[in-house]
Amino acid sequence: MRILHTMLRVGNLERSLAFYTEVLGMRLLRRQDYPGGRFTLAFVGYDAETQAAVLELTHNWDTAAYELGNAFGHVAIEVDDAYAACAEIKARAGKVVREAGPMQHGSTVIAFVEDPDGYKIELIQKKT
Repeated sequence: MRILHTMLRVGNLERSLAFYTEVLGMRLLRRQDYPGGRFTLAFVGYDAETQAAVLELTHNWDTAAYELGNAFGHVAIEVDDAYAACAEIKARAGKVVREAGPMQHGSTVIAFVEDPDGYKIELIQKKT
């Protein structure tokens, strides 16, 4: 077994696709409209779905925004250099909500960014 994807409901698909592709550097892997159900599914990731877990962005055409609730935590992405990744994300107009630095109770370097819908993405620096 393996994890295939994590699904996030998004209020504005084009804005979310721009964030995940232009700010975080993912690729749009596939996209399909379902007019009968009034929704669109878009899959984004760093590698093919057959090789890695990806994100499924679900846009329900009649819903502009969602309440995030408090059960969902975050999506984690490994990066070579969290400090450089934060600088690049800010240069691409992304929102860094926790600057890169060591964890409070450990030595792993992490940072957090937020997508246009308020979902948190943790950047975890590779261990050397």
